[in-house]
Amino acid sequence: MTKSRRMLVVCAGLLCSIFLSMQMSMTAQASNTKNYVNDLNGGVASILDPGSKNSTEVINATVQELNLTFPSEEEISSGLVMANVRDAVNVRSDASEDASKVGKLYKDCGGTILERRDGWTKIQSGTLIGWAKDEYLLFGDDAKALANDVGRMIAQINTETLRVRTEADQEAGVLGLLPKGDIVDVVDNSNPEWVCIDYEGADGYVSAEYVTVDFQIDSGETLEEIKAREAAEREAKRHVNYGEYTTDADTTQLLAALIQCEAGCESYEGQLAVGAVVMNRVRSGAYPSSIHGVIYASGQFTPALNGKVNTVYESGKINASCIKAAEEAISGVSNVGDLTHFRRNNGRDGIVIGNHVFY
Repeated sequence: MTKSRRMLVVCAGLLCSIFLSMQMSMTAQASNTKNYVNDLNGGVASILDPGSKNSTEVINATVQELNLTFPSEEEISSGLVMANVRDAVNVRSDASEDASKVGKLYKDCGGTILERRDGWTKIQSGTLIGWAKDEYLLFGDDAKALANDVGRMIAQINTETLRVRTEADQEAGVLGLLPKGDIVDVVDNSNPEWVCIDYEGADGYVSAEYVTVDFQIDSGETLEEIKAREAAEREAKRHVNYGEYTTDADTTQLLAALIQCEAGCESYEGQLAVGAVVMNRVRSGAYPSSIHGVIYASGQFTPALNGKVNTVYESGKINASCIKAAEEAISGVSNVGDLTHFRRNNGRDGIVIGNHVFY
């Protein structure tokens, strides 16, 4: 073995060790990451060839020969990765298309970077952990931009019963009550004492002291979670012909319950639009093919996530306008065309109806 080849082998070993350490520290703060990268470029170079001006080039050449990929400082500091697909990308047990599938990462879903290698990224998204090809992912600023667009701020209730008020004032009227553990969408949390939330389509205010606010991005599913969801969908579809979009009274009431949770305080046009979005998803190949499946799809509708839809459905106390909107949407009426998304109006392009924008 030549002297240069021995040096390359030593370098490879050192780089592999440093690379593994680097992957274990991906959640470190950006400032620490910068120092770490500086140490890498200086420290290892001085071991290889003290005083050499081209030592960084030696490191880069060795990295290329070993097919190693160092995440950028931006990627390390944020740790964010988002799916860049129209439907879903397969997540595998290893960085190879021959590796077994462990789950799926869907459109607008995201996760955390664990490792990168040979054009693949190991991610964690919810309970799903595995490898996805880089060509189907977004990183850095692109990932942040998409996350800000499709993610949502949520608040979880930390007290037994919390009053939702019409204004940010203890003397303001009460819109309703939220139980402990309930999760609601946040409209604005710039006020340190009050959090503005989406309460059945209207702005409501809760004391910041009694909620925990967090930013949420939809996550992927493991194969086990997919099988469980599909089994529940099959059970829900029994005796119902969704090919012609006919359904039974119970499923109509389920859609009406979702409409009430999402737009109960909106105009009838706003309620119909929510129902139309659900039915557009049923007709789309990118979503489950049943009303039940669409409503309970992973991370799609907050009221379904926190159990509020079930509570409203079981109570039977659903506004007549929401039931009518559900019936019309199921019959094929849509006032938002074939659009499949809506959110609180944040100025983005789309059809604005009341407090929502549909896109």
